[in-house]
Amino acid sequence: MLEQFLIVSTEQMSAGAYLICTAASLLLGLLIALVHMYRNDYSKHFVTTLVVLPAVVQSVIMLVNGNVGTGVAVMGAFSLVRFRSVPGNSREIASIFLAMAVGLATGMGYIGIALVLVICIGIAMVVLITLHFGEKKLLGKELKVTIPENLDYEGIFEDLFAEFTGSHRLVKVKTVNMGSLYELHYHIAMKQEKSEKAFLDAIRCRNGNLTVSCGYASADREEL
Repeated sequence: MLEQFLIVSTEQMSAGAYLICTAASLLLGLLIALVHMYRNDYSKHFVTTLVVLPAVVQSVIMLVNGNVGTGVAVMGAFSLVRFRSVPGNSREIASIFLAMAVGLATGMGYIGIALVLVICIGIAMVVLITLHFGEKKLLGKELKVTIPENLDYEGIFEDLFAEFTGSHRLVKVKTVNMGSLYELHYHIAMKQEKSEKAFLDAIRCRNGNLTVSCGYASADREEL
């Protein structure tokens, strides 16, 4: 009785086998979506897609069922999806591949293998995320300073950086307001004993009270 639910014969597709595999695909897709939502930014449409994707892949595999010509046609159709989708980050791509792998397994009748795959990968992802594996520590801040175009930005704040920061680096310069202003982007690390407010006030006195902002740099969205 247990084997009937862990391995379903799909050689001759029946209504019962199809319903069992589809139900398993939807439940496992729901688990994948829950793992993807754990401590992550996500959209409603994406997690909904993760729930139904295994069932879609499973249905395609069961319809092909050994027909080489149909399989090649389906592969060509699925390859077009790449040109109709926006780039995703690495975690989204991993969730999509996991959902497709589950769909392949359930489409071939291996429900037990699909269940073990989701459980193992899900636990591994949750543990790694909880332990902050590979997470970079915030070593400093990003400082943006606007100055008039008639000021030479090279070395203009060097004495202030020496007094208030442990390290600093100019990473980008760009013109704003039709070229009448410069916007300087620095990476800095404040000295613990120094006041950030006093530092910003000193910069404002130097740049003519134009815009100054200081904060942690936003995390880059890695894409594949």
